[in-house]
Amino acid sequence: MLNNRYIRQMILPGFGQEAQEKLRAAKVLIVGMGGLGCPALPYLAGAGVGTIGIMDGDTVSLSNLHRQVLFTEEDIGSNKATVAAARLQLQDAEIKVAVYPYTLTNQNALDIIGQYDLVLDGTDNFAAKYLINDACVLLKKPFIYGAVSRFQGQLAVFNMPVAEGRPLNYRDLFPVSPRPGEIQSCEETGVIGVLPGIIGTMQAAEVVKLITGLGDLLYGRLLNYDVLQARSYEIRLSLQPEIPVIDKDSFLQMNYAFDCEEEEDVPEINVAEFNRLVQQPNIFVLDVRERHEYPAIDFSDAQIPMSELQSSLETLPEKEICVICHQGIRSVYAAQLIRARRNLPVYSLKGGLTAYFNQPGK
Repeated sequence: MLNNRYIRQMILPGFGQEAQEKLRAAKVLIVGMGGLGCPALPYLAGAGVGTIGIMDGDTVSLSNLHRQVLFTEEDIGSNKATVAAARLQLQDAEIKVAVYPYTLTNQNALDIIGQYDLVLDGTDNFAAKYLINDACVLLKKPFIYGAVSRFQGQLAVFNMPVAEGRPLNYRDLFPVSPRPGEIQSCEETGVIGVLPGIIGTMQAAEVVKLITGLGDLLYGRLLNYDVLQARSYEIRLSLQPEIPVIDKDSFLQMNYAFDCEEEEDVPEINVAEFNRLVQQPNIFVLDVRERHEYPAIDFSDAQIPMSELQSSLETLPEKEICVICHQGIRSVYAAQLIRARRNLPVYSLKGGLTAYFNQPGK
């Protein structure tokens, strides 16, 4: 059965029974069953990885389906990890599957990741990537990183064993997390559906290479891919001496969501409060979306994209300001800037225009 299923790769030069047995003995954890995890999972299963852990606390939504092709309309509302595990069992019932239908935290990461040989990153936010990285550093586990935004994606392999010193890790690429609003999420910027399929499959290829020892791993190199240009380029990575040493105590005490939260509380208002507030004459509605973003609206007093806001703060009127954006993320950061630099009363629309247009009657 083993030979028949995997015969097409076992006949490859340098592969054979030995490489296939390494795959069967391997244990891989996929954290995040989104656009990256969905394509990686079936290819890892198809390659013959013997034990696969699937972790995701999120549920399937309609907006996932254009890129998370493991799911169907019937899966909407169901936990992603649970659905993915069921698909995997249909593909190969002999694979050992562990399902973690919840979010990775610093309180469970060491116990869970410690059971696996390596981690494939299928997450879509900085906090999760730092969490995975730091746990892998402590446990000395390789970390296959991937990320996508708009029409571009990137991947790399981190934390491979080295003879001397310490291995490269994710903090050598991004030593500290960006401040809120500086880097937009996939929800804010969008992503072409085929791109995570490409990057996720390439991550799976790196996993297979790492396990079997075949080929040249993307360790010490960051691969960038532009789907519109059909071009890729690499950046050489080097150790950053100033990054902090990670120890277990600091890891367990660290708030990994902190870097993605507001530096200072900004009043967030819901849609009903926003509707009441904009009727007042002294309210100035500021749209901080980029000019190309859809949908167009006619109820803002000004549009100053987040990328231009710092240089335009002095143009804002001496009024109460309500900041809006697509998802209510950039608006929080914009409100912080306005309050810090202009000391004006300012609010952020929670959930952004997505929440506004989802209210009854819109």
